[in-house]
Amino acid sequence: MKIIGAGGRDDIEYRELTTFWTLPNLITVLRFGLVPVFVWMVQSDRYGWATIVLVVLGATDWIDGYVARLLNQISTVGKWLDPVADRVALIVVIVVFVVDGIAPAWLAYAIIIPDVLLITSTVILARGNPNQPVSNLGKIRTALLLVSMPLLLLSRVETAPGEVLETVAIVLLAIGCVLHLIAAVFYFRQAQRRARMLKSGGTWSG
Repeated sequence: MKIIGAGGRDDIEYRELTTFWTLPNLITVLRFGLVPVFVWMVQSDRYGWATIVLVVLGATDWIDGYVARLLNQISTVGKWLDPVADRVALIVVIVVFVVDGIAPAWLAYAIIIPDVLLITSTVILARGNPNQPVSNLGKIRTALLLVSMPLLLLSRVETAPGEVLETVAIVLLAIGCVLHLIAAVFYFRQAQRRARMLKSGGTWSG
């Protein structure tokens, strides 16, 4: 079963829609709307429910791309809305984790600082356009983070094997953070190539 690029079809010619109103974009908006629900759950110490919400957040991150390819609803808006929503949601979740004492502070440093630097440099180099094609390395990194963070949260549930889950989650988090730093370097170089292409009057295809 193909995970990365799942939903892709060989029997159709993909087109890029200019409308916002597509099912994948609505799923992305719904995912982003769950972020404040997650924050409230954690602040209320409802770690079981917060874990479920976080799993839904992670699942819809994969589902919207799958639906876009399956239904041929790839859109210009979706190509930047999906990664922006992902990054904002991830940063909020990480801040909540660190502030609540669920995760160590190095998680925030390893994820947020590279993201802020990358987003800022990408917008400047790309002349205000934040659209960046996502690499397979970036997708693997995201998958590790989306698996490890619910595990870490679940370790706070009284009936769960806390020490085991926490150890596994921290290891996966550390690997995800290393891959995040590597991916950030890749994206920065990609943004530089894109900037040079735009400066020379060419077109950027990713």
